[in-house]
Amino acid sequence: MLEVEIKARVEDPGAIRDRLLHNHASPKGRVHEHDIYYNAPDRDFGKTDEALRLRYTGDGCLLTYKGPKIKEFRLKAREELNTGVESGNVMGAIFERLGFWPVAEVEKWREYFEYRGTLVSLDEVKGLGTFVEIEARAGTESEDPQELVMEIAKEIGVKGEPILSSYLELLLAKR
Repeated sequence: MLEVEIKARVEDPGAIRDRLLHNHASPKGRVHEHDIYYNAPDRDFGKTDEALRLRYTGDGCLLTYKGPKIKEFRLKAREELNTGVESGNVMGAIFERLGFWPVAEVEKWREYFEYRGTLVSLDEVKGLGTFVEIEARAGTESEDPQELVMEIAKEIGVKGEPILSSYLELLLAKR
């Protein structure tokens, strides 16, 4: 599935939350996410612009592969494949036995909303600050997902330039 998203820093997440609720967005809860990113033995994901992640939440563990960003899009767009795994610890051990190694961890509290066919999250990222992400899945809406995401960003008061880097890239840049 192709995801198209905008990410921006937020000074006042309460104002964004209030606009979402005023516009009848559906709250989907607040969760703690602990992400462990891996690199491959045969190529450097930092150079190929890929990501392999295990995400731990209170509900379990999700394995995600993200392909390189697609340059034809103005916003951040890339292939994303997800599947649940029974045991993140076992999956991590399998990765390590195959030569993959953990490169970084990202910890955040994320508050989710569904709004107009998109997933909006207010994120408190350890070591980075507070952000909003608006994500649309290409092919699930009749509208252009880039235009939809930009329209929603304006509606809920997102200001500033879109951040095209991932939280992983932002944390690694701080090192």
